[in-house]
Amino acid sequence: MRVFFACVLAVLLAGCSKVTKQNYDQLEVGMSYDAVVSHIGEPSQCDDTMGLTHCVWGGDGKHIKVSFVADKATVLSAQGLK
Repeated sequence: MRVFFACVLAVLLAGCSKVTKQNYDQLEVGMSYDAVVSHIGEPSQCDDTMGLTHCVWGGDGKHIKVSFVADKATVLSAQGLK
């Protein structure tokens, strides 16, 4: 029974994802990290390398990637959004 409820919860949470084309289209170069997070939520993962921060929202088939320099979005990309 617990497994059933865990599966239902996972499906409901996936349906509430903010990783959408509409939300991606509203992102802009120059936005702060906090502004991006307030718009599409906490990233799935972030990597810091030599002053660059690369963050990913979503998974392998459907995701938004944003690169930050000095807390400002510099590169935006997406895959699999509808």
